[in-house]
Amino acid sequence: MAEGKDQQEGALKRSTKKTAKADSPSAPSGAGQSHAALARKYRPKLFSELIGQDAMVQTLRNAFASGRIAQAYMLTGVRGVGKTTTARLIARALNYVPPGGEGAPTLDITEEGEHCRAILESRHLDVVEMDAASHTGIENIRDLIDSAHYKPNTARYKVYIIDEVHMLSKPAFAGLLKTLEEPPEHVKFIFATTEARKVPVTVLSRCQRFDLKRIEVEQLAQHLAGIVTQEGAAADLAALMLIARAAEGSVRDALSILDRAIAFGSGKIEAEAVRGLLGLADRGRIFDLLETVLAGNAGSALDKLSALTNDGAEPAQAITDLADAVHAVTLVKAAGASDPAASEPERASAADLAKRLSMPVLARAWQMLLKGHEEVKSSARPHAAADMVLVRLAYAADLPTPGELMRRLGDGSGEGEGGPRAMPNKQAPREPAPAMRREAPPAPEPSPVAETEDPAPAPSLADPKSFEEVVALAEEKRDLKLKHALSEQVRLVRFRPGHVEINPLPNAPKEFGQDLMRKLKSWTGRVWIVALSGEEGAAPLGVQRREREAREIERIRDHPEVKQVLQHFPDARIAAVRATASEEPPAEIDEGAEQEFKEDGTDP
Repeated sequence: MAEGKDQQEGALKRSTKKTAKADSPSAPSGAGQSHAALARKYRPKLFSELIGQDAMVQTLRNAFASGRIAQAYMLTGVRGVGKTTTARLIARALNYVPPGGEGAPTLDITEEGEHCRAILESRHLDVVEMDAASHTGIENIRDLIDSAHYKPNTARYKVYIIDEVHMLSKPAFAGLLKTLEEPPEHVKFIFATTEARKVPVTVLSRCQRFDLKRIEVEQLAQHLAGIVTQEGAAADLAALMLIARAAEGSVRDALSILDRAIAFGSGKIEAEAVRGLLGLADRGRIFDLLETVLAGNAGSALDKLSALTNDGAEPAQAITDLADAVHAVTLVKAAGASDPAASEPERASAADLAKRLSMPVLARAWQMLLKGHEEVKSSARPHAAADMVLVRLAYAADLPTPGELMRRLGDGSGEGEGGPRAMPNKQAPREPAPAMRREAPPAPEPSPVAETEDPAPAPSLADPKSFEEVVALAEEKRDLKLKHALSEQVRLVRFRPGHVEINPLPNAPKEFGQDLMRKLKSWTGRVWIVALSGEEGAAPLGVQRREREAREIERIRDHPEVKQVLQHFPDARIAAVRATASEEPPAEIDEGAEQEFKEDGTDP
């Protein structure tokens, strides 16, 4: 017995010794100590530190204050916006107990509670975090459901945080539904996912959903500036704006880039260093390249692209930056808005290009760059693919826009002298492409000059005087679908030239009225009003035609000769009645000859 007691005391001492060692302060920093990534080091511990999600925080604060706490929450959003962090903060708020006293769930935490540290460090027994990407099966959900029936060990609620919940299998989702709808009173679920559309609707409907939005560039840059100060580093505002723009609204991505930038610059972060680190091109040089390529100067554009890639820019990134520049110019031209993250020289360049480029040219450049970016990304030779994108853009700059082409065709000047446009000579200086010329008001049309010959009369447009003529016009224009709808699917209520009032049948097309107005305007050259009426109106033309044919067949059937034919051929039927060619009228007789004939009785 004494030996067994000694063994127990020895084990207890060893356990206490290990616990004291684990709780002792960490050793001084040295070469062997691992570096804590900024994304983990500056993870928010309070809802007040969570940036960019004010609407969600306000909703949760009011819900907790009024006791309207949901049994399940669904957190959605792109990567790095705080879904897992928010899930842990909600779990902390649910189980918050101030030191030495009882408390209620709250978001307004002023001091660390009994369970706060363990929950934030993801080691609390009653807050279970599960990665659905590696626990996808029904077996994992069955174990979760079985453990949910037991009361929490020390906390107020047993909280289950399931990350990337969309990765669960269909049987796993099905097995979770019942418990999710009616969970035990001590259980709360928090789901996080980047693809909410993959989560079954039956699960979404049982959760209170919050869509975490991307962080704005300015707000993210301010957040990075605060972290730089705490890290004892220095950074240019332009460099932080570049990092925030490259992160695309993700705080985690921004902190990861910032961590690299601090290490790269030895505590000093500059814009040029960030561009080199991320493989970005100078935005000023990008606007110069855009101006050059849209001026039609392919050779100079290729040289500038080569200089950018030699300085470290990736070809695909250069094409993306060109598309961003086109987008910035379009925003200035369409709405007068500029990119808040752009510098003053960039805004000036965008405003200057917006004055000189038309909207059709910008739209064409945007489409070509989007398609070109996919080609560059998938090409085994990205630099060559980027060169070809610029060459296409340069030579497309000489092409007229659709509006200009229509005007040329209307003026009869579709081609210049010598036929189609020839390829420009590389040695000869090239004039600025039409896309880069400043927009000027159209020249006044020349006054008409008398000609020796009368001009050819313009083709007369159709002018239907009745509804039947409208149907005939549709047949003449070979619009058989419209003709069928006019004949079979509408009742005519009223008609006068330029105005049609109809009552469409249930099987009529939904946009029939608009379609008819548009086509009549195109065919007749004037505006037509097509009104939909609730009055019954006349029967459709097709019904009227079939009724006339039936009456004509009955009239023919009563003819004596037809009756004799039908008696000899009882199986025969009258399929249709067609009018035969009318006999030629007798020749007119001269009145004088007729009088002479009456007097002497002889043939004149």
